[in-house]
Amino acid sequence: MITDKEPGRERDDQVTIFDSVGFAIEDFSALCYVHERASISGHFTDIDLVAEPEDPKDLFGMIGAPVPVG
Repeated sequence: MITDKEPGRERDDQVTIFDSVGFAIEDFSALCYVHERASISGHFTDIDLVAEPEDPKDLFGMIGAPVPVG
């Protein structure tokens, strides 16, 4: 109980599900800020993190795939 206004979990079978997905605009804004600050710091290497799998619906298809070196 944080505020004691409502009871918390009273039994093991009472489960709370929390979806911690943020808003895309917040994530994008934070990434833009970090990218800008890192770029001017001199401690930055630009890399491509966008995967291009043969079958985008196969979520496990790229596990064990060779990693390009560049």
